[in-house]
Amino acid sequence: MDAPPRRIAHLDMDAFYASVELLRYPELRGQPVVIGGRREQQPVAGADGSRQFARLRDYQGRGVVTTSTYEARALGVFSGMGLMKAARSAPDAILLPTDFDAYRRYSGLFKAAVAAIAPQIEDRGIDEIYVDLSDVPGESLALARRIKQAVRDATGLSCSIGITPNKLLSKICSDLDKPDGITLLGLEEIPARIWPLPVRKINGIGPKASGKLAELGISTIGQLAQAEAVWLQEHFGRSYGAWLFDAARGSDDRPVVTRSEPKSISRETTFEQDLHPRRHRQALSEIFTALCVRVAEDLRRKGYLGRTIGIKLRYDDFQTVTRDVTLADAVADPQAIRRAAGECLRRVPLDKRLRLLGVRIGALERADEAQTQQPSLQRELPLEK
Repeated sequence: MDAPPRRIAHLDMDAFYASVELLRYPELRGQPVVIGGRREQQPVAGADGSRQFARLRDYQGRGVVTTSTYEARALGVFSGMGLMKAARSAPDAILLPTDFDAYRRYSGLFKAAVAAIAPQIEDRGIDEIYVDLSDVPGESLALARRIKQAVRDATGLSCSIGITPNKLLSKICSDLDKPDGITLLGLEEIPARIWPLPVRKINGIGPKASGKLAELGISTIGQLAQAEAVWLQEHFGRSYGAWLFDAARGSDDRPVVTRSEPKSISRETTFEQDLHPRRHRQALSEIFTALCVRVAEDLRRKGYLGRTIGIKLRYDDFQTVTRDVTLADAVADPQAIRRAAGECLRRVPLDKRLRLLGVRIGALERADEAQTQQPSLQRELPLEK
């Protein structure tokens, strides 16, 4: 008996972080709201009892936009943009700090709601999943509506869904009718609905590749689909060129992977102001220790030990350096991570101001049970040799 045709959904939460904040501050609905910046930018109560919000024009620092409402996007404010640059486009936009604890909580709620209907889920991050609906009874449109309603009932939030025969097409389609959209697509509809789109709509074609394609006279997916495989491989290499050839035709046989093993776990932070290794020694020491503790907490929560500990530094001139060390035994406690990361830190120059500091652990092994403790860490940063 032939297997049923594949039916893959991509579900993407609509402006997820911003939407979570609007649940907390409903009076901001319909306004341009930007998420990013510092915790001290929390709203404060005004004299009349109403909440007073920070405005983007008042921000000073080097933070970036985590996300924004659709009203802010209409003004030219997008994820990854520097907040001070965004202020030039939307000075009166509301600025709220990120609250990742809340976002993770709502992420768990929407994923559990979907899993109750269709358990074959591939987790792609805090706000998106792939769902294999091939063996789930029901017509695609009815299933999409049922899933969307379950997400709304569990979280109060909306999502957009694309359902097609594969992951590549579903990822494209979930973005076509945002927000709160449903897009269904069959392979026979690719020429009419996918080929007119710009090449950047294909997940995996970034700014560099789309720029090179534009130089070669290719701006739409349809134009890419007309290119010869050999020609694409000549310009983009054998592997990526072959992938471009298949992607433009909507070909993708990747399965929905319900479980994947992480290769590494890391934590990093970008400072609002550059910090000097000697003049800000104590502050950096506390940040460094906190990163090690958070990595240890991530390991314990996910059930892993790690053998390779590394650090990442970015100086004020944007130069980035990394160092790592591999231990004889895999570890998961913060003190061991802190000690190994400190040894790495001794191997880098500490004569310039720092923009970013990060800690990473790799060569992961599954642990039968969490063994980490969190003893107090009193050692200072080894900032002087």
